[in-house]
Amino acid sequence: MCCRQLYTAVLSHHQYRILGAAVVISARTYADFTTQATFEIKKCDVHKLDETPATQVVMTREEGLQYYRTMQTMRRMELKADQLYKQKIIRGFCHLYDGQEACAVGIEASINRNDHLITAYRAHGYTYTRGGTVKEIMAELTGRRGGIAKGKGGSMHMYCKNFYGGNGIVGAQVPLGAGVALACKFQGNNELCVCLYGDGAANQGQIFETYNMAALWKLPVIFICENNRYGMGTSVERAAASTDYFKRGEFIPGLRVDGMDVLCVREATRFAADHCRSGKGPILMELQTYRYHGHSMSDPGISYRTREEIQEVRSKSDPISLLKDRMLSNNMASVEELKDIDVEVRKEIEDAAQFATTDPEPPLEELCNHIFHNNPPVEVRGTNPWSKLKSVS
Repeated sequence: MCCRQLYTAVLSHHQYRILGAAVVISARTYADFTTQATFEIKKCDVHKLDETPATQVVMTREEGLQYYRTMQTMRRMELKADQLYKQKIIRGFCHLYDGQEACAVGIEASINRNDHLITAYRAHGYTYTRGGTVKEIMAELTGRRGGIAKGKGGSMHMYCKNFYGGNGIVGAQVPLGAGVALACKFQGNNELCVCLYGDGAANQGQIFETYNMAALWKLPVIFICENNRYGMGTSVERAAASTDYFKRGEFIPGLRVDGMDVLCVREATRFAADHCRSGKGPILMELQTYRYHGHSMSDPGISYRTREEIQEVRSKSDPISLLKDRMLSNNMASVEELKDIDVEVRKEIEDAAQFATTDPEPPLEELCNHIFHNNPPVEVRGTNPWSKLKSVS
């Protein structure tokens, strides 16, 4: 055997030993993962409640991995939407949810699929947690036929089963959510409605009217104020005489929750859901959270707050980093495993973006379809009295 052959043989044997050792280490590490762990979480502030959500909570490894994947998917999806918007592929209004992922994931972890949810126009994340796919959401953003609303709703108007949008009028979804809760009570099916709005909408008169009706009728509704500290470009301190949004219901019990911690949101929502299902009526939650982007894509987000403020929140309170650190420090996952999830998520987002930019736009003849449900076809006037379009249910 020549020197070169001998060197190759030794190298191959060495590589084999290293590879074998890696496989053994990997197998041992995966086998030794902690299947569940107990965590201490921040105590909620309460209003008109004798009990509070648990502060010692258990999370399983499977739950942690699922929360991580879902939040990463939401984060990457919003960053891709930002990119497509700047390329002028997405047009019109577009409100991104990055930074607030723990709210949507924590809420969904503590309600059932047959429960109901309605929110404002920062709706991409909830569309995903309620059952929409990344492909459907991205295609809706670009106005394509394969979008979740068939390309006719756009960023603010996405829907799926038991998810009622996506509403463009500030605060208008709150009375609608109470209506859904009223239907739940009439039907006696032990379901509830989660009704979300932002701190900017919290001063709307219709919200207080809705509180009153919900309390009178003991509706199974969880009112949730996602307080991300700014209503458009106005800080909560400049917009509200009282920033204790969880007390705004006055006669309705309330909770103030760390909205950057998925476990805090999960436990508070579980507590609130039990309250509603036991027939005690509505409850109000304030989730203290933060959005990294501006109010919408037309808002750079740095004229009313500093870059340093945004960076401080990212470095100290990021919901994904917080969950990741918990899992790694408790041996519930490895760095490599979480990196693999990141790679899979990036691929899913890229595939969805490819679909969203190549899928055809809906044809003009479908413009007026789905105005009515289960009705015979009707004629709809076009842009002038002589042009007619057909509406098919």
